[in-house]
Order: sequence, then C-alpha cells, then structure tokens
Amino acid sequence: MKIFIILLAFTMLNLSNKVANSDDHMEVVWETEKIFELPESVVYDSQNEVLYVSNITDHPFKKDGTGYISKIGLDGSIIEKKWIGKLNAPKGLTISKEKLFIADVDELVEVDIASGKITNKYKGYGSVCMNDVTADKYGNVYVGDTYTDTIYRLNQFGQLPAWFYSPQLAPNGLHIDDEDGNLIVGSWGAVMEGWGTPELKGSLKSINIHTKKIKDLGKKPIGNLDGIEPDGKGSYFVTDWTGAKLYRIKKNGKFKVVAEVGKGAADHEVILDKNLVIIPIMLEGKVMALKVK
Repeated sequence: MKIFIILLAFTMLNLSNKVANSDDHMEVVWETEKIFELPESVVYDSQNEVLYVSNITDHPFKKDGTGYISKIGLDGSIIEKKWIGKLNAPKGLTISKEKLFIADVDELVEVDIASGKITNKYKGYGSVCMNDVTADKYGNVYVGDTYTDTIYRLNQFGQLPAWFYSPQLAPNGLHIDDEDGNLIVGSWGAVMEGWGTPELKGSLKSINIHTKKIKDLGKKPIGNLDGIEPDGKGSYFVTDWTGAKLYRIKKNGKFKVVAEVGKGAADHEVILDKNLVIIPIMLEGKVMALKVK
C-alpha cells in the first residue's frame, strides 16, 4: 500500500458501501461496528477458531508503538480488541507452525499464539513499508515491501534477506499457490513518476519460488490489488483497495466483480469449509463477512 494513495483516499474517495444484488454477487453475512483503527489484514486461526485483525491506527510508516492485533469470533463478535499491543503499523498476517507473523513497517514480528507473546522480530534491511505476508509448505515466510518493489524471505535459519526484486512490482498481496509451487503477487500498480493516483493499476503476477521466474497472469491492469486467497475452484478472490471491490480472478487474468464492499478493502481471509470471505474495510474501520458462492 502506498502512503500517498492512503492520504489521497481519505480526502478523495467517495465510493459506495453496498453489495450488489445479482446472482454473481456475494451476500453480506455480518459486519462489525466501526470500532477498528485502519484494519488492514485478517487471518483465520483454525486451531482456535478465531480471527486476528491488524490495526495500523495511524501513519502506515510511523513507528510509534500504537498498532495492535485484535481477536474476533467467526460471527464478528469482539473477543479482545487489543490482544497484541505495542506494534507500530501492523499490516499483513499469516500463521505458520503455531506462530503468527506480522508485517510491521520494516520488521517481521513473530508471536507465539498460545502465550500471546512476541517471541522475535526480524529486521528487513532496506525495507520501508512491509505489507502482506505468507508462508510456504517448507516453513519459509515471505513478506513484500510495496514501496521498494522487494520481497523478503524468512528462512529456516532465522534470517530475513531480500529474496526477490523487480522494478515496478509494488507487491501488495502475497499468496503461496501450493498446487503450482508459485508465489502469487497482487501488484498495487506501477511505481513511476506521478504514481499516487487511482488511475495507476496493477495485476496479478506469478513468481516460481524455485527459479524466480516471473510472469503476468493476464496483461490487463485490474486495480490497486491487495489481498489474494484461493476460491477453491482454481481462481483467486482478490480485493481492490481503491476500487472498493472483491474480484474473482482466473489464472489467465480474466476477472469479474463479485462484491462491492467499501472504502479500503484490504487483505482478506477465505474460509472455504465455512463458506466465508472475511474482509477488513480499512477506511471505514470495520470487518465484514461475505458468503462464498
């Protein structure tokens, strides 16, 4: 996510917060009150049957210790608003080996879920705005820096080196496709002179985690893409932060809108066995659940 986009959005976005009523669109199951503070990411803890929500609270680059993680139920009930505190501007979340990993400005924060304690912080040297985070089946954790076009990888030795760089990649959403062995990247849009406007859009890209070969999944820019999760049918549910939409995008790049969800649709979670898509609506301070079709 680009800071310039965020600041612009607070003053310029005027998008509807309605889910369209058509056969192709999803229905709202529930939504919370507007009690969160710039909620950016949601992840499902299947072992404990809860959801974790990251709250930026303020400036997405600011290291002020005001950020926190909330714990909520699958029905949207608030279990503990400030479960993990004293973070800076937490964004992407993932769970691997009973640890919660949090992208926090220039650090990857590790939390022991059972104790609720921060157990480690890994510095991403050169990082400015860590955003989404995901993990592969080998235990490697990947975190993208949208601002520097870089993806870092936490290896099994506890090191967090820069793993991949590509000019104008602007990695916002990340997802490991275990079936294909690829890292799927949702690009915010081109980083160039003059970016920072909603007219610049990104698309899905695929990086082979072994060869690091990158390719576009379709050539047409779609939007300022954020969260990426599989739909269970070979495609992906992808949020568009500026466009306030949820897309279903095929691996050939073809896409359609399945919901219009609100200002700042961010890094969502999909729980296929419960037929739920959980989306943090960042600029409206709430989390909502849609029924999977």
